[in-house]
Amino acid sequence: MEVKTKSLLDNMIGVGDMVLLEPLSEDSFIENLRKRFDHNEIYTYIGSVVISMNPYKSMLIYSPEKVEEYRNRNFYELSPHIYALADEAYRSLRDQDKDQCILITGESGAGKTEASKLVMSYVAAVCGKGQEVNKVKEQLLQSNPVLEAFGNAKTVRNDNSSRFGKYMDIEFDFKGDPLGGVISNYLLEKSRVVKQPRGERNFHIFYQLLSGASDDTLKKLKLDRDFSKYNYLSLDSAVVNGLDDATSFRTVRNAMQIVGFMEDEVQSVLELVAAVLKLGNIEFKPESRCNGTDESRVKDKNDLKEMCELLGIEQSVLERAFSYRTVEAKLEKVSTTLNVAQAYYARDALAKNLYSRLFSWIVTRINESIKAQAKTRHKVMGVLDIYGFEIFDDNSFEQFIINYCNEKLQQIFIELTLREEQEEYIREDIEWTNIEYFNNAIICDLIENHQNGILAMLDEECLRPGTVTDETFLDKLNTICAQHQHFESRLSKNSKFLTDHSLPHSCFRIQHYAGKVLYRVEGFVDKNNDLLYRDLSQAMYKANHSLIKHLFPEGNPAKVNLKRPPTAGFQFKASVGTLMRNLQTKNPNYIRCIKPNDKKAPHIFTESLVCHQVRYLGLMENVRVRRAGYAFRQAYEPCLERYKMLCKRTWPHWRGPAREGVEMLMADLQVPAEEFSYGRSKIFIRNPRTLFFLEERRRQCLQDLATLIQKIYRGWKCRTHFLLLKKSQIVVAAWYRRYAQEKKYQKIKRATTVVQSYTRGWQARKLLRELKHQKRCKEAVTTIAAYWHGTQARRELRQLKEAARNKHAVSVIWAGWQGTKVRREYRKFFRANAGKKIYNFTIQRIMQKYFLGLKSTLPSMSPIDKNWPVRPYIFLDGVHTELRRIFHLWRCKKYRSRFTEEKKAVYEEKLEASELFKDKKALYPSSVSQPFKGDYLEISKNPKYQKLNSSVDEKVLLADVVNKINRANGKGATRILLLTKKNVVLADQKTGQVKASVALPDLTSVSVSTQNDGFFALRLKEGSASAVKGDFLLSSEHLIETITKLHHIGSAASDGEQLNVDIADEFLVQFKQDKVCVKFIQGAPKNGNGASCKRKNNRLLEVSVPASA
Repeated sequence: MEVKTKSLLDNMIGVGDMVLLEPLSEDSFIENLRKRFDHNEIYTYIGSVVISMNPYKSMLIYSPEKVEEYRNRNFYELSPHIYALADEAYRSLRDQDKDQCILITGESGAGKTEASKLVMSYVAAVCGKGQEVNKVKEQLLQSNPVLEAFGNAKTVRNDNSSRFGKYMDIEFDFKGDPLGGVISNYLLEKSRVVKQPRGERNFHIFYQLLSGASDDTLKKLKLDRDFSKYNYLSLDSAVVNGLDDATSFRTVRNAMQIVGFMEDEVQSVLELVAAVLKLGNIEFKPESRCNGTDESRVKDKNDLKEMCELLGIEQSVLERAFSYRTVEAKLEKVSTTLNVAQAYYARDALAKNLYSRLFSWIVTRINESIKAQAKTRHKVMGVLDIYGFEIFDDNSFEQFIINYCNEKLQQIFIELTLREEQEEYIREDIEWTNIEYFNNAIICDLIENHQNGILAMLDEECLRPGTVTDETFLDKLNTICAQHQHFESRLSKNSKFLTDHSLPHSCFRIQHYAGKVLYRVEGFVDKNNDLLYRDLSQAMYKANHSLIKHLFPEGNPAKVNLKRPPTAGFQFKASVGTLMRNLQTKNPNYIRCIKPNDKKAPHIFTESLVCHQVRYLGLMENVRVRRAGYAFRQAYEPCLERYKMLCKRTWPHWRGPAREGVEMLMADLQVPAEEFSYGRSKIFIRNPRTLFFLEERRRQCLQDLATLIQKIYRGWKCRTHFLLLKKSQIVVAAWYRRYAQEKKYQKIKRATTVVQSYTRGWQARKLLRELKHQKRCKEAVTTIAAYWHGTQARRELRQLKEAARNKHAVSVIWAGWQGTKVRREYRKFFRANAGKKIYNFTIQRIMQKYFLGLKSTLPSMSPIDKNWPVRPYIFLDGVHTELRRIFHLWRCKKYRSRFTEEKKAVYEEKLEASELFKDKKALYPSSVSQPFKGDYLEISKNPKYQKLNSSVDEKVLLADVVNKINRANGKGATRILLLTKKNVVLADQKTGQVKASVALPDLTSVSVSTQNDGFFALRLKEGSASAVKGDFLLSSEHLIETITKLHHIGSAASDGEQLNVDIADEFLVQFKQDKVCVKFIQGAPKNGNGASCKRKNNRLLEVSVPASA
């Protein structure tokens, strides 16, 4: 969906295009800028020229959405913006195959560098995509941080001021995709390297290097982070608010990598930057010679030494170059000494040349990376970011050649603007009228004339033999240029300046197009010469540094050139000439940058400062040139689209050609014929009043149309609302009728249900009464029959009972008689066996009671539970003891039946350990509660011991860290002890390398002490392969487990032959051919609480064991 934004003429704040300003004067011009600036409108047009005011704050007008808004739109279609100019230039290059150039001018702090970044970022955003294209775009954009670090500095007017002029040609293919670029630099302010005005800084890279480089990098460069240690760095402005030098340094390093700098190249560049800082710390002292002349000597040679180490120069060579100067003629050489002042001049000249040539090399290196690779013809868009016109309180050689460059740019600006106007008039078949304007060619001729120009005379003075000073140069100017109408001096032949006390004797004044500028001639000759003594060039060429030889080719002794190098003025004049010829071949686009105040603060508009910049930028002249013919022109289609509502015959739709519609529109509005003219594709309006008349009529018409649209909309809205209410009423009524009928039906249904329920209830109750009557009748018959049957049954029962009683009485009488007979017979035998039977019966009852009581009081099933019920009777003592033994055996069997094979093996080992060490070794009680783990190192899982595990073929039963005792000093070395079914292996803990492997059959015995220590000795069979180096004396934290497993596995490996375990506080150990006695004594703890071993003599090792608590 297309985004609709206000155009140049919609809801303007002030006037968006100064060509339409009415009335036109300097005051109204500045007031219009102020009004727009106060409303955050920082861009204003003068025709196709963009005026940019520095807002000194971030603004939300550069987003990706804004880029899309201005993409492929007409220049005047939207409100003024730098994107509009960038898009117009890019589309002209892409679609019309016209090479473009964008000239950005303005004084320091006006925002030129930011404007060039915005232009490049816009072009990068709207051109094609792709991996290679994105790489080229990234390299072009990342060249800016590198050049800013080495070419920008903090000044009183700008915290990021470009101290060099930059012209970049961006090359495109036929599709408009960037292929590469070429950068040209002009007039780096190298004098800033050695001296900065108060409140300003040196170039950014010095502060970024000291703040952002790592400590290791600074150590390699022999630098310190403290700015105060370097004479070339000003301290009053070393830290700038809003600038993070450390972060900027990382950004620059990353940008250099993206652009294509190799790591060694970056290091070489940083070494040269460090060398410049070191060079500034070199100081000189005077020294008198025997012939009465003075010469200089280096005070402290430490900085000189470090600089020579950085650059790979012999210290004596550079030291001599600072003390002597060699002048070569055709056949002879003359060597003269340098005094202290000359030595300081030579030092500063070397620092300036070293940094300037390094900067030029960086530009060349960037060009190598970003240049287009294809050989086909390219479309080119140039971006020029250069100094604006400079008028300071003290103007010197730098300001002179900068203003000369701006004179040339103003000249080409007027010429190209007039040429563009004339071409458009011819293209549109409009009669061209000559335009009167100030031609500054006379000022350019005053400066650059090959014979009488100021630069030519300055070169002539520099090349002239004899005494040459700034005063002789000024005298020559007074002689030759005195009659020139744009040149003034105190000694001018015009008598009117004799009383001009504002013009000092050592100055001259030039009437530039932007105003008069007073130049002080002091330093003109030296700065134009820009001499570097040949001795210093040759010393630099002798350096072993990879980059220095490229920077000082004139120092090559094999290529000595006695010709004087070209002067700075000559070189700059040639560069400006090349630049002008380049610009002449391209279609120009202009951005004029203006600084609103000197405080670098937002929302402040200093009228005098802005007025000064408007004058020297020639903006009023530009407006007059644009307004000399027709002030406004517009294509027929957008013109008709904008104003068609002003004529009934063109509104709302015009079906014919757009030009005829515009002609009918202008005729209907009765605009005078002399106020406009028809071109081939555009209408030209002469006076801004006519355009404002059309805009006013359009505004009124839009208000009428808005009222009509509101009326129609309100009527439509009311009708729609009424129809909606009517429809809703019908729907509501229908739903209500339905609801009412449903309620009525429900009421009738409920009434019917009630009647039905009452009727059914009456019928049910009637039936119930009948059923109850029938039931009572049946129950009465049943009751009567039951009572009758009961009477009959009771009568028969009484008869049967009577018969049974009679029969029972007979039986009882018979039984009584039989019992009497038996008792008579039994009395004869009872008295003989009664006691024994009673005793047996009593004992039987006691035993029965004992067993039942024992059942309920049995102890727990734990084998270690020693509880047992108390014996109730003495005669049960044997039985009680035997039952206790049987129960204990039974519950032990039950407990053992729950053991796994692994657990059974552990208990067997614990049992074996008990048999070996119980009551024999003081360490044994503390080991009882510790489970035997075996593999303490997890050797099969730990990747660190993977190699060691793979070297052991059998399963590892024990893996632990032990200390192998050295017989020489009694100290221990850490080893890994591995126990398998056949071998004991000792390996190095760090490397995992096997140090010794002992077969278990070769072990004869193991010796340990009786005390609380972990020492043990492995005694080997004499003559076995393992006994070459003798027995092993080891120390382990798991002694009990190690000896137990060794005893168990050793016995199995020796076919049942037991491995002896000797427990004694003294035993002999065989070390190669000698036998050493190991003696254990109790002593004070050392090195913690562990036992310590110490060699007493060749035959005794004494182990001190701390006494146990």
